[in-house]
Amino acid sequence: MAPSVSSSPRRFIWRDARILGWITQLATLLAVAGVLYFLGHNMVTELRIQRGIVFTYSWLDQTAGFDVSESLIPYNRSYTYGRVIVVGLLNTLKVAVFGILLATIIGVFVGITRLSTNFLARRLAAIYVELFRNIPLLILLVFWYQAIFLKLPALKEAIVVREAVFISIRGTVIPWGEPTSSWNTYLAILVFGIVAALAVIFALNQYRQRTGRAPIVTLWSLITFLGIALAGWFILPQPLTLSMPYRDGLRISGGQTFSPEYLALLSGLSLYTSTYVAENVRGAIQAVSKGQYEASSAVGLTRMQAMRLVIMPQAMRILIPPQVSIYLGLIKNSSLAVAVGYPDFFNTTAVTSLNQNGRAIEIYLIVMGVYLLFSLTTSAILNWYNQRIQIVER
Repeated sequence: MAPSVSSSPRRFIWRDARILGWITQLATLLAVAGVLYFLGHNMVTELRIQRGIVFTYSWLDQTAGFDVSESLIPYNRSYTYGRVIVVGLLNTLKVAVFGILLATIIGVFVGITRLSTNFLARRLAAIYVELFRNIPLLILLVFWYQAIFLKLPALKEAIVVREAVFISIRGTVIPWGEPTSSWNTYLAILVFGIVAALAVIFALNQYRQRTGRAPIVTLWSLITFLGIALAGWFILPQPLTLSMPYRDGLRISGGQTFSPEYLALLSGLSLYTSTYVAENVRGAIQAVSKGQYEASSAVGLTRMQAMRLVIMPQAMRILIPPQVSIYLGLIKNSSLAVAVGYPDFFNTTAVTSLNQNGRAIEIYLIVMGVYLLFSLTTSAILNWYNQRIQIVER
């Protein structure tokens, strides 16, 4: 009887491309970890032997001993360095989140305007882009702060808008909501509204895959969230009370105050970054085939309808990847807040705290780690969204 022959050839580990790939990645990871450990161990040893400096983060529990001009959470000089880092972190997030939002809104509007058939609008948009994009950001921030916000009138001569908004050199004060005893319950309702909106998005996407019809996902998810939010607002006993600003001697009491430093940094970053958003939007729209415009016109869509329903959904697939770098640039450029005196994360941690305790290596490791975390988180969110909107070919 002839010996049986195996139906499949024998595969050796060193010939399996998948296994070789995993081994290569593991070896690279171990090599990088080894190099970092060697550098870190060498640094700590040399600091201890040659300069008598012990690498430690125990100073985070020590009293900071200095004030921070503005904070989203309670803080005074009796708090610790750890609290200072949290204060600066929240201040940076306040700039980054609203900066990304404003830069996106302005950039999308300017980018679409640059493609307008109106000559004047198109040229004004082009001038805006070329003006703000070609000025170094540091110079723009200093000029914006010195020439505009520090030239506002004194508090006695503050610009008053309908007895509700006060604009002066001390900042801009606007009406603001103050939480009541039912605010925490209302926050839980808002979280439920977000979960419900996400469920609607999932259900509508499943419906689109089954039927081939394209429901307005954004509209219905927004209606779901707003409906739950409004229902909770009217059911609960007033989660927020409106605090109106008013003159109180030599100061403005009530409302919410935004400092000139914060407004200068936010507006300067938003205007500068919006020019890159505008060019990205313009390039993405122009990359869509002209046949899409002609097809939209053939079925009776107006120019605005074609832009919203046909052009922009296709342009988004081109727009998102470079948009990641633009947003990351805004987050990292927020560290220029030190030029206008805004107490962001870099200013409070790498400048003020470093001058107080001299822990340069520990502090800069924290700073690099936090900005790396910001960048990786932003990149992960946008990359996830980019994968969601990509066309999957069979």
